[in-house]
Amino acid sequence: MQTYTQYDVAVIGAGVVGGMIARELSRYGGKFCVLEAMPDVAMGATRANSAIVHAGFDAKEGTLKAKLNVRGSQMMEQVARDLGVKYKRNGSLVVGFSDEDRKTLEELLARGERNGVEGLRVLSRDEVLKIEPNIGDAVTCALHAPTGAIICPYELCIAAVGCAMDNGVELKRNFKVVKIEKTQHGYRLISENGEAVEAVRVINCAGVHSDDVARLAGDESFSVHARRGEYMLLDRECGDLISHTVFRCPSKMGKGILVSPTVDGNLLLGPTAEDIEDKEDTETTAAGLDKVRTQATEQVKGIALGKVITSFTGLRSVGSTGDFIISFAAPGFLNCAGIESPGLSSAPAIAEYALELLKKDGFAAPENPSYNGTRRPAHWFSLLDLDGKNKVIAEHPEYAHIICRCETVSEGEILDAIRTNPRPTDIDGIKRRTRATMGRCQGGFCTPYLVEILARELGIPYEAVTKFGGGSYLNIGKTSKGGLAGSEEK
Repeated sequence: MQTYTQYDVAVIGAGVVGGMIARELSRYGGKFCVLEAMPDVAMGATRANSAIVHAGFDAKEGTLKAKLNVRGSQMMEQVARDLGVKYKRNGSLVVGFSDEDRKTLEELLARGERNGVEGLRVLSRDEVLKIEPNIGDAVTCALHAPTGAIICPYELCIAAVGCAMDNGVELKRNFKVVKIEKTQHGYRLISENGEAVEAVRVINCAGVHSDDVARLAGDESFSVHARRGEYMLLDRECGDLISHTVFRCPSKMGKGILVSPTVDGNLLLGPTAEDIEDKEDTETTAAGLDKVRTQATEQVKGIALGKVITSFTGLRSVGSTGDFIISFAAPGFLNCAGIESPGLSSAPAIAEYALELLKKDGFAAPENPSYNGTRRPAHWFSLLDLDGKNKVIAEHPEYAHIICRCETVSEGEILDAIRTNPRPTDIDGIKRRTRATMGRCQGGFCTPYLVEILARELGIPYEAVTKFGGGSYLNIGKTSKGGLAGSEEK
């Protein structure tokens, strides 16, 4: 008789929502796992989005979006502090260009106040110019939300999953659930490579594929489609053009193009909003990027479009109900689906809410006596002053060896990332943890060194290292000896 690993709860999907739920579960003394279809965490909607912690004025009152957005925004600063994640409460502006836009802003203000958002005000053009001198010439008014913030979404996800793992949660990568069977005590989850686990309870956090997973469990009550959003990222020298996140008046397709500083000092423009059928289509388009350029420069003047260092596309998970879908499809099977914007902002509150629902469904476990909800920041070395760095370097000289010139990332920091849960297994995994390859040259100089470090640490051939898993190989062989100073040819 075949036996399967048994869990109290299995979470499907290691995005920011699944990661925050896993961390919440790790507070308890049970056996838990996270099943991720991709080679790493944070590779879906979490990997590419606007990185905004929304204040909560946009979602319609009475919805889960409204309730969990405001609660999540209130929780996020402490969550980020506990997990060592970069966070900044920079405030946001929704700008208008006409009297009609001002009416929309007044409606948003009233809605936000009903949702419990504090400090909202509609500002005149002169008031906007006092706090953002580079606001667009055609802007006539703006809704100011001082509680808006920015964060790094994949850093938050990595830290949440890592915290959960440090507290005993198992992460299974490359585990794409293709079949779900009901068992006497719960569910059997079977991957496309034949691996299987059993769990008393299952939480479906599969993003754009959450409806596909729900159907495997017999739930066809909702559908999810992808909404493609294209972005442009500018060099760090452009990051201080504005201090607030600047939105346009929203439409039925979303909050529109934004211009925002990032927590790492870049300037972000986007996204577009295009509903598509292909849930894997992350291509950028000339038309989409032209729209980003046109609208962004209407909102903020002086954007140095010649300083764009990369463009990318993210996919939002748009559910058929118009609200977050957080409910039981069957006893023990909880859907967390249709988590589009403000999903990142809501993630801590979604985790809190999901655990409340699990407990109502009968989940009961003692507290984990060794639970530690804090993490050392992944960027701890960069936070040190010169004396502090020199003390580290005296004992660990690899921190003096700079691998990524653009972002000033050392070999020591890269090794630290590779050896910390959840451990990266490809170049993009290192990028998301250290920012190596994320600067002006986009990896043009440092990638060969990163490949060598990763191959050495993982004990795999140089040619086996990939950019993002699967068949994304970077090399077919070596043409000469060489590599990092002090390294030996294997």
